[in-house]
Amino acid sequence: MKKIFLLNFICIAILFGSCKDMLQETPKNFLSPVSYYKTEADAKGAILSVYASRIGYDVTAAQYMIEESHNDYSICRGSYAPIGNFDQPFESVTTGRTNNIWLNYYTIINRANVVISKVPGIAMNETTKKQILAEAYYLRAEAYLNLVRYWGAVPLRLTETVDLSSVGVPRSPVADVYTQIISDLKIAETDLPDNVDNRTGRVSKWAAKILLANVYLDLENWSNAAALADEVIKSNRYSLVTVNQEADFYKIFATETCSEDIFSMHYSNISLDFQNFVKWLHYTDTPVYCPGEGWWCLYVNVASPLIINWDKNDLRRQFNIYSGFYRNGVWVNNPSATPLLFKKYIKDKNALCTYSVPVIRYTEAFLIYAEAACMAEGSPSALALERLNIIKRRGYGYDLNTPSPVDYASGMSKNSFRETVLKERAYEFMLERRRYWDLLRTKTIKKETMDAKNINYIDTRLLYPIPQNEISNNPALSQADQNPGY
Repeated sequence: MKKIFLLNFICIAILFGSCKDMLQETPKNFLSPVSYYKTEADAKGAILSVYASRIGYDVTAAQYMIEESHNDYSICRGSYAPIGNFDQPFESVTTGRTNNIWLNYYTIINRANVVISKVPGIAMNETTKKQILAEAYYLRAEAYLNLVRYWGAVPLRLTETVDLSSVGVPRSPVADVYTQIISDLKIAETDLPDNVDNRTGRVSKWAAKILLANVYLDLENWSNAAALADEVIKSNRYSLVTVNQEADFYKIFATETCSEDIFSMHYSNISLDFQNFVKWLHYTDTPVYCPGEGWWCLYVNVASPLIINWDKNDLRRQFNIYSGFYRNGVWVNNPSATPLLFKKYIKDKNALCTYSVPVIRYTEAFLIYAEAACMAEGSPSALALERLNIIKRRGYGYDLNTPSPVDYASGMSKNSFRETVLKERAYEFMLERRRYWDLLRTKTIKKETMDAKNINYIDTRLLYPIPQNEISNNPALSQADQNPGY
């Protein structure tokens, strides 16, 4: 395959070479990379192209579906059903989807590399230049974080791929990828603006701090994770949305932005990039949650201990899960095969910006701090416990800063407290791409999925397969570089 790829490239080069004399006319409308990156407007267009890559279908709807199908509280049907077969490697359809996700992440990376390479040479406002470069470093780090989490060692491409000379890049060790991610995020943390209009869907330094705190969680660098989360909390830049009833959570999930929005993705109401994920959650033509359509592909695993033990007085349960709906004033139960469906994301046909999807919420700072501080100190401090309880109180509609009947009591051990934080993270971030990675990073995925689905989780499923096209076309890789089991 490598030989075919190289031969095709050489043939194309010869073809264009033989036509050189015929094509002497100077192009009037073609912008080469050399001539394009000249102005501030060019730099702004380049960074917007990176953002555009990160909100495409394969890094939103498909990635959400694959990750949310892997956890203990959900089940998939249809073409996504095989993802739940944890005792088997990925089949061809799922592999095709993960291949596309890989490609999209490297598209983000390549476009970010273009910005990092070209923008420094542009004569423009220096503050704007620093922000654009910092955004590129953030977006590259975010893409590599997703790659290293789910594929392990990956090619570390830090320059623009423009020809065959830059195609051959070997897999870098996981530790090296994390080192680069940290380096990129420290630049972003320093140079990103303190405040942005979150309706633009652009990152601030606070987003960089939370993403870096997540990286430190992965690496069990508890002190640094806790310090960054604490810094975000004490910044007073954000506040938790007040909740008195379950519908109040739509102030977070059916709005352009809110007081706890640190970073979010924004879609038009005609975009299919996230709309398909919404359709996958709901039964056909539920008039309240998905008017006009719905495929009910991802649904609640009623056998999951997480779901069984979820207090029905928790407003987050009422907000996240529904058993039926009213049609013309008559209550209609969900189908018996899928008695509980998810409703965090809904389709509002009247909304101008239907799909504003939170990526990083202020809530996360509290739960990162609680877990990391406990692990760093060897037991939960009063502050770690209080910050955990603040999130739980909000979930029940209680005042955030007043002790409540649902507060967790003091005296928990380090391990039991961490398990409690992970449970709260599952309830707080359901369908927000947190649970699967929490189970992986804490090495509890085999136990939790066995308890919830009674299916053995084989080691092959701990990593996604490297795309065969990458192995075939990357001269620095061979079949021996494939992840085990594929």
